[in-house]
Amino acid sequence: MKKATCTAPVNIAVIKYWGKRNEELILPINSSLSVTLNQDQLKTTTSIAASRDFTEDRIWLNGKEDNINHPRLQSCLREIRRLARKRRSDAEDDSVSRILNYKVHICSVNNFPTAAGLASSAAGYACLVYTLAKLYGVEGELSEIARQGSGSACRSMYGGFVQWIMGEKEDGKDSLAQQVEAESHWPELRILILVASAEKKHVGSTAGMQTSVKTSPLLKLRAESVVPGRMEEMIESIRKKDFESFGQLTMKDSNQFHATCLDTFPPIFYLNQVSQRIIHLVHRYNAYYGQTKVAYSFDAGPNAVIFTLEPTVNEFVEVVKRCFPPESNGDPFLKGLPVDEAPLSQELLSAVECDPCPGGVRYMIVTQPGPGPVESQDVSLDLLGPDGLPTQSI
Repeated sequence: MKKATCTAPVNIAVIKYWGKRNEELILPINSSLSVTLNQDQLKTTTSIAASRDFTEDRIWLNGKEDNINHPRLQSCLREIRRLARKRRSDAEDDSVSRILNYKVHICSVNNFPTAAGLASSAAGYACLVYTLAKLYGVEGELSEIARQGSGSACRSMYGGFVQWIMGEKEDGKDSLAQQVEAESHWPELRILILVASAEKKHVGSTAGMQTSVKTSPLLKLRAESVVPGRMEEMIESIRKKDFESFGQLTMKDSNQFHATCLDTFPPIFYLNQVSQRIIHLVHRYNAYYGQTKVAYSFDAGPNAVIFTLEPTVNEFVEVVKRCFPPESNGDPFLKGLPVDEAPLSQELLSAVECDPCPGGVRYMIVTQPGPGPVESQDVSLDLLGPDGLPTQSI
């Protein structure tokens, strides 16, 4: 038996991807840009084993066996095996030759809610592709393969700040992810994830995109006329570490993405009342200071992703706790990087005044930009036992 275990990160798009021009190859109608989150707080862990004793390919996701024949999963398996065969013929690698004839067992777990709008498919497919590549000894550009599993997964193949170039070719060979800056580029940047709901969303991203492409004139306008300029501005703001520009672009693009969801027919509602309260809170907080100190972004779900700089974290977390008093259900409200208590002035409290919504935010994850996928050498992280089946720990 040969095994590999790897971890891969979540990414949060600040210039959103929504809509495909080719469903099978997952080619987007516009380029996008994201921030890769630190794996200390959010990650997928995947173990893959190949053995002559396995009678069929199998996969377990978050403790339950799943369908190994899902077309996107099969696409990733097929592409990595194809590259491994090509490498074998070039290098005459006997070890790779042997395991290419073996079936594989795949076991994957997330340490965050799945399908709740936290980019679980991006981390999941990035981890799958990276782990398969390690198992089969495949090297080189892998984002094109990850893209065929889940579009945004290509961006999780790199750390820091990553653009997904939409490309022009019909075969998708130029639709790739590219790192704009490493995670070390902007050390003061912090990301707060406000989990408003951990439930599975009513309209999945794939179905939502298909309906939007068919019915939303605003989506077409956004892809052709708005996003190209925003991509240039966003890359410049990141390189200059200009948070004012970065924050405003992030919020405007999030708003426009959800506007295209409303412009879709029938309309799609990913935001809920808690999401809307958070948006108002951010704008009141920024208005009090007369500058963009915090910025929100919402993917296809109600959870808010707040971008800010390290000196603002303590105070803004206190503001959130005032507006969304934590419910004492035994679980910690704050997870991730440490946060200190901060005094709030009466003037600030008056400026951000809101009716308390107890339990509206279930918990908050505090994190920062982080690296791309990594192979683990820690055997305690191995999700598959000596028999190639999931270990009891999951």
